[in-house]
Amino acid sequence: MNPYKILVADDHEDAREAIRSLLSPFDHYVIVGEAANGQQAIDLTAQLHPDVILMDIHMPGINGLEATRHIKKHSPEVKIIILTVSEESTHLFAALKEGAQGYLLKSVRPSDWNSYIDAVIKDGEFSEELIEHTLSKLTQKQTSKPPLSARESEVMKLAASGATNKEISEQLFITENTVKNHLKSVLRKLHIKNRVELARMAYEKHWL
Repeated sequence: MNPYKILVADDHEDAREAIRSLLSPFDHYVIVGEAANGQQAIDLTAQLHPDVILMDIHMPGINGLEATRHIKKHSPEVKIIILTVSEESTHLFAALKEGAQGYLLKSVRPSDWNSYIDAVIKDGEFSEELIEHTLSKLTQKQTSKPPLSARESEVMKLAASGATNKEISEQLFITENTVKNHLKSVLRKLHIKNRVELARMAYEKHWL
């Protein structure tokens, strides 16, 4: 059996190198080309006729979803797996809408890549099993608990919701100075700098 021809599209050279390393042990894959942006992915698809494209969702110029839309219109037989570090499930359905056959979080275990790509090649469509697999990964990440104590979590949720130090102190029956100390600890543990970043992280990770 001839190996499956794979095109890798990612604007970061280190990411493309990591993908090459992940796939190199499997002799039923061969990487036939690499693209650094969506337009290159479109052009190389026309030239190389890959079986599968591993397409980063965020790239300069034409992004991964736009490139997917174009490629599926002109080369519907090509299977496309969207790659992303995003944990937002809305991107999964955006990928599905544009015609992608798969959606793979870059943070999944290396051993999952082979089985996932093989499943996409075998099914030929964004199957219920693949959607369930991906959503389970998203859910595991989105429902993860912050690395905070119970009191710090209380302070974090109130602060992320927009409460002032005074309001937090009144609701939790602690001094404002204690609130400030807890907030400093929260920011340090989460590796962020201010309340704006705290609010964004809390909403993105569904901590509220």
